[in-house]
Amino acid sequence: MKYFARKFGFFLATLWAVVTLNFLIPRLQPGDPAEIMVKRLAGKDAALDPAQVKAMRAMLGTPDGSLLSQYVNYLGDLAHGNFGLSYTYYPYKVTDVIGQAFWWTIILVTITQVLSFAGGVVLGAYAAWRRNTRFDSVTTLGSTFLGTLQPFWIGLLLLYVFGYSLGWFPTSGGYEESTPGFNFPFIQEAVSHSFLPAVALLIVTPIGWILGMRNTMIMNLGEDYIRLAKAKGLPDRHVALKYAARNAMLPSVTGFALALGGVLGGAILVETVFDYPGLGRLMGEAVANKDYPLLQTLMLLTTTGVLVANLAADLLYGVLDPRARRAEG
Repeated sequence: MKYFARKFGFFLATLWAVVTLNFLIPRLQPGDPAEIMVKRLAGKDAALDPAQVKAMRAMLGTPDGSLLSQYVNYLGDLAHGNFGLSYTYYPYKVTDVIGQAFWWTIILVTITQVLSFAGGVVLGAYAAWRRNTRFDSVTTLGSTFLGTLQPFWIGLLLLYVFGYSLGWFPTSGGYEESTPGFNFPFIQEAVSHSFLPAVALLIVTPIGWILGMRNTMIMNLGEDYIRLAKAKGLPDRHVALKYAARNAMLPSVTGFALALGGVLGGAILVETVFDYPGLGRLMGEAVANKDYPLLQTLMLLTTTGVLVANLAADLLYGVLDPRARRAEG
């Protein structure tokens, strides 16, 4: 119980720090969202009218007063689930805007993360078991090379080749003319539009799992319990799966939970390249337009997801590995 109580306490303290930073960071950026909105409506070269800026500030509900009073109001709104109106998509609520983009990112990134984790762990474990063979060399060198590439650069390449040159896949958006819902035309269009972004993520995201699993499993293969299992005459497959791979997967469980919690961060540039209607593109628009309510909510969603995933990983780690509980105790 000490182990679990300590983890919960650390989670709550970190969550408070995240909420505070989430409040401060957008306000430290230069610029006034009301001025940005007036310039957008009046034209880039038009002179700013202070009266129009003041009216826009009142209409948007831009925070005013001292930083401390804004912080208190922010905590109160947060406690009541009031995240405000989006400056970019005024007069829609932030929750409505995020709700429309949420499932696009969750489905895209969650599927790619699960496939990357499963494929990366299997390839890494097999490369470790067959170390110093041609398969191990090709897997290691190929992963190292692909690890130097960025998903958005791969996305641009895929977009140019398969989108513009060959015309096999759509180049932007999430669907075309079908009605959103659980129907075949919409699902077909959604899969077609998400294929290239998914491939861009799948090329790079398994690299960490492959190399991490390979290195950890090689370390486990040198342990005494592996030599004892082999001395007992257990089949190689049993030793590899039940002993070496099982223990080597423990660090990967934590990494996988953190990867799922941070789905938004890994999709920002890829979604921007493909103009994909997910949370990543939404965050880019919020930063460009100084949309404090939308930006704060997206950042809070991302960081809270990482914290919750980290807590779940710590608790699961304590269940899977009793040594972690004893070390904390």
